Parts: sequence; C-alpha cells; structure tokens
Amino acid sequence: MHRRNLTLTIDEDVLLAARKAALDRKTSVNQLVRDYLAQFAGATDEQKAAMARLEELYRTSEFEMGPRTWTREELHER
Repeated sequence: MHRRNLTLTIDEDVLLAARKAALDRKTSVNQLVRDYLAQFAGATDEQKAAMARLEELYRTSEFEMGPRTWTREELHER
C-alpha cells in the first residue's frame, strides 16, 4: 500500500479537541483521520453492494400481493 501526504486546514479548537480525543484513545490525530477516511470510503462500497443485492432480490422475487380487501376508511376507523 502506497501512502500519500494530505494537508488539512482546520480550526484550532477542532484540532485541540482532536488531539485530546487521540490522547484518550492512545493514538494520534493522523491515525484517527486515516481510520475515519478508511471507514468513510468503505461504507460507500458497502452501501453500493447492499443496494445491488436489494435490486437483485426485487428482480428475482416471485412475491405476489393479493387483492386489497380493505378501504382507507376501514384503516382509519378507531
């Protein structure tokens, strides 16, 4: 895996809070950012895969809905 440098500009108070969070987790801000970006990029791939599976299920499903046996008024009766 080839790593590349990335320069970020963030507010000082955000950086201070990130440093405290990293210290609490016994890691670095750099590692926190790497982990976040890896999760962010991976989530997109996972979402695409889930949508593809769902579309395949819709396409191949043999489910049939029966006739509607109720009216809107019946549903809203109290």
